[in-house]
Amino acid sequence: MATKQSTVDYLLEQLAGAGQVSAKKMFGEYGVFCAGRMVALVCDDQLYVKPTAAARAQAGDCPEAAPYPNAKPHLLITADRWEDRNWLGELIRVVAAETPSSAKKKAAPAAPKKRAQKAA
Repeated sequence: MATKQSTVDYLLEQLAGAGQVSAKKMFGEYGVFCAGRMVALVCDDQLYVKPTAAARAQAGDCPEAAPYPNAKPHLLITADRWEDRNWLGELIRVVAAETPSSAKKKAAPAAPKKRAQKAA
């Protein structure tokens, strides 16, 4: 069962207070980004948050589950917790603060190749 766009739209609306939040379609599901850092997944209309130390402290007694087969467990944020946009936004902020940027560094430009000169 794939995630509905309406679910992602609702979650992004609820997370607006977390800062610069966006979602990107990935492999039929969605990655959720905050300030350029991947902080959560939305799979099968469920929200899975990266289980950082601060996220575990913020989430309290929250179940863990794998968002897809063979994935590492994430914090499963049940739909009834989505209503509290302040709590949810803070959860995403603390995860973003502990997550390295997913932006790739640009490689230095390669040095131009020297042309071989023909012997006269």
